[in-house]
Amino acid sequence: MNSVTREDEDLLLELLNTTPVVGNERVDHLADSPTAENWARAQGGAGTAGEIRSLRSVRGAIQDVTRGRSPAQVLARQLERIALRPRLHEGSLTWELDVPADETLAARALLAWATINERAPGRLRPCANSECCRFLLDRSRANTAQWCSMAICGNRFKARRHYRRTRSASD
Repeated sequence: MNSVTREDEDLLLELLNTTPVVGNERVDHLADSPTAENWARAQGGAGTAGEIRSLRSVRGAIQDVTRGRSPAQVLARQLERIALRPRLHEGSLTWELDVPADETLAARALLAWATINERAPGRLRPCANSECCRFLLDRSRANTAQWCSMAICGNRFKARRHYRRTRSASD
């Protein structure tokens, strides 16, 4: 079954990363209605209040599971609400998501999470920067990525390490 696309994986990562740390404060891009509506619309949703509630709920649960704060079983109730219907399309079998419209984006994110954990366990993980609240999906062959962004968190880590080394050498 190939119902989860790269677009769904990107949706999952974007959803998980709607709570970044900005200026040493955690920000929630789904907390403010206009911002959340715009975010959902940019992902292909409608931006309804129900859709945003569903996204927040799924986001929090997946974040907790991915960080190891909760067992994967906390997602069972939400996963049970998802149905995939087989369809023949141009002679090929496809699978269509069958959920209420307000739950489509959240369901796509959940299915992406489930697929990633089944096919590539450990590839979805929190950023190694303890001050960061973002996540990464390691698509590298070696599975060694640590940072949500090499330009931001990776560079900060390397700068701190360099500072400590040069400071130790001068002491």
